[in-house]
Amino acid sequence: MTTSVPPRPLNRLLRRLTDGVTGGVVLLIAAVLALAWANSPWSDAYRALAGAAFGPAALHLELSTAAWASDGLLAVFFFVVGVDLKHELAAGSLRHPREAAVPVLAAVGGMVVPAAIFAAVALGAGEPAALHGAAIPMATDIAFALAVLAVFGRGLPRALRLFLLTLAVVDDLLAIVVIAVAYTEHISGPMLAGALAAVGVFGLVVRLRRAPWWLLLPVAVLAWGFMHASGVHPTIAGVLLGFCVPAVAIHGEPEPRTHRYDELVRPWSAGVALPVFAFFAAGVTLVGGTASAVGREPVFYAVLVGLLAGKLIGVIGTTALVTRFTPLRLPASIGLRDLLPIGLLTGIGFTVALLIAELSFDDEPHRSAAKAGVLGASLLAGALGAFFLRWDARRPRASHPPAQTPA
Repeated sequence: MTTSVPPRPLNRLLRRLTDGVTGGVVLLIAAVLALAWANSPWSDAYRALAGAAFGPAALHLELSTAAWASDGLLAVFFFVVGVDLKHELAAGSLRHPREAAVPVLAAVGGMVVPAAIFAAVALGAGEPAALHGAAIPMATDIAFALAVLAVFGRGLPRALRLFLLTLAVVDDLLAIVVIAVAYTEHISGPMLAGALAAVGVFGLVVRLRRAPWWLLLPVAVLAWGFMHASGVHPTIAGVLLGFCVPAVAIHGEPEPRTHRYDELVRPWSAGVALPVFAFFAAGVTLVGGTASAVGREPVFYAVLVGLLAGKLIGVIGTTALVTRFTPLRLPASIGLRDLLPIGLLTGIGFTVALLIAELSFDDEPHRSAAKAGVLGASLLAGALGAFFLRWDARRPRASHPPAQTPA
């Protein structure tokens, strides 16, 4: 491989901590620490740390610590998402539309139904102003979902992991579109043009025979800075940069550069960016009267029910309808019964759901209620998904007819 990279001693250390299972554990620990600190006698120190502002004010980048985590560090995570999407579209599970059609449509159903349930709960409670958060229960946390599947899904068909992976990748893509469209109020044309120009330069450099990191990194930071100034959420810059990485082998290299850049950046995403973001995003105060106040907010129940019931109904219902009324089928090794735990795992919203909760509401009562709903639903979805994964793994595989049998 001819792409030059920086020294990686810390990268190697992070890689040991960020395999699929351990990455989810690190993320969970960060969230638990945040909740514990935010509800301790030292909660004022937590809020002071999250609100501490720093950065170049002349560039309009004097942001709070929490904002740097959500706008800055999370762009690293979205770069990895962009690289994954590029690979799946060019050479992975999304390359063949017919094979990917069922999980793709399940992902769409798993986003539409939760949003509809959120809207129904909010309107039923007489709070139409909360509808701006309807996108919160749309998102699935791919890292957590795959980690739970890896631990509790031993013995289940490998095709089930591919189904969840494809579904989650499409979920990420649609969530990115929602963030870019629904949460952008004012756009600066010149700044957006500057961001796209920087992305274009990155795309040219990353295709060179030798793509020096010392040039790629500042160009990426420039693209992020312009995107931030444009009014579009800056994490979108990470996605666009990830899409620029070649997904086929070039210059006689033995593997696509998407593999190489995923290997380089994922440890920093899973080991630093995501835990730090979770630490500042999950610190919801639930002591004293705050817990009862959260319990009175319709947003809490709209998110909770949207993620738990909406994802399950959307994924399983869409899959059942598609395989019943169209020629599209699931792989022969899995049936609809296998999708019960998968549907539950998609209710683990966490990372992207917390981000959308922050983007949806400016007032603290709605924001805290939405975050509490995300955390509660993610915990319940993970626990129920783990239980039904073990239940499914213990059942004989021949005890049910395959879902692909034509009606």
